[in-house]
Amino acid sequence: MDFDLAPPIGVGPMRIGMTRHAANTALDSLRDLSAISESDRPGQHVFRPSGLMISIHCMRDMLEAVELGRPLTQTDRALFQGVDVFALPAREVVRRVGEWCSIEEDPDDSGSFIVPDLLLSFWRPFAADDEPGEEQGYYFSSVLMAQPGYYDTPAQAAERLHQRS
Repeated sequence: MDFDLAPPIGVGPMRIGMTRHAANTALDSLRDLSAISESDRPGQHVFRPSGLMISIHCMRDMLEAVELGRPLTQTDRALFQGVDVFALPAREVVRRVGEWCSIEEDPDDSGSFIVPDLLLSFWRPFAADDEPGEEQGYYFSSVLMAQPGYYDTPAQAAERLHQRS
């Protein structure tokens, strides 16, 4: 199954800003009933037979973020503007995403990249761009889409509230 990432709106049936109840229902709809994983946690995450993890993050009874974890097989794909974010090397994903929007290396984590305007972030535990055999560093391990302000510090959150008033 293809999961088209549409930040900051959402992915598949999950829409940033929907209620926790609606998010739980949407998450459940992505569970493969013929192969339910013992690792599934209703209201938190599901693992599809491909190994793709889909996780929801809710606060104040609202879906704030959706995270996808890299599958073991290509039967499930996470696509952003046609770019398969888990099948291509991280360096190639950054290059291709950069053709569509501004993407920045996380100053605190050299393995992570953020598209600040869309609140889309890519993560891997470490960078190993020249070592294809080192999958955890060569490919992204997860991609997260979130609502505006998700990564704000308390000072940035206060400024965002001030700008709204």
